[in-house]
Amino acid sequence: MATPDDFRRIALAFPGAEEGSHMGHADFRVGGKIFATLGSPTDEWGMASLMPEQQEDFMLLAPEAFKPASGAWGRGGSTLVKLHAVADHLLEAALAAAWRKRAPKGLL
Repeated sequence: MATPDDFRRIALAFPGAEEGSHMGHADFRVGGKIFATLGSPTDEWGMASLMPEQQEDFMLLAPEAFKPASGAWGRGGSTLVKLHAVADHLLEAALAAAWRKRAPKGLL
């Protein structure tokens, strides 16, 4: 079970990660690109920007914790994470995958 503070701590632990704001919600960027957000659609959710095949894998591993975001964002891999339902190791893995997707080659 994760909290918003856990999500934030994990997201900011990656090299080059910075917290900002996007549409009134906390976002986490690397190289100027968003890899995760927190607090949307409600405070009990986060979002990790995954590849579509990674999204499928996480949904198979923990269907109670992961689901696609609405519409084209979700089809493109944007994956909602229900904080109180996600195991810490899966949250860390999802955020790591999202960070790797967006990180500049020099940070990988």
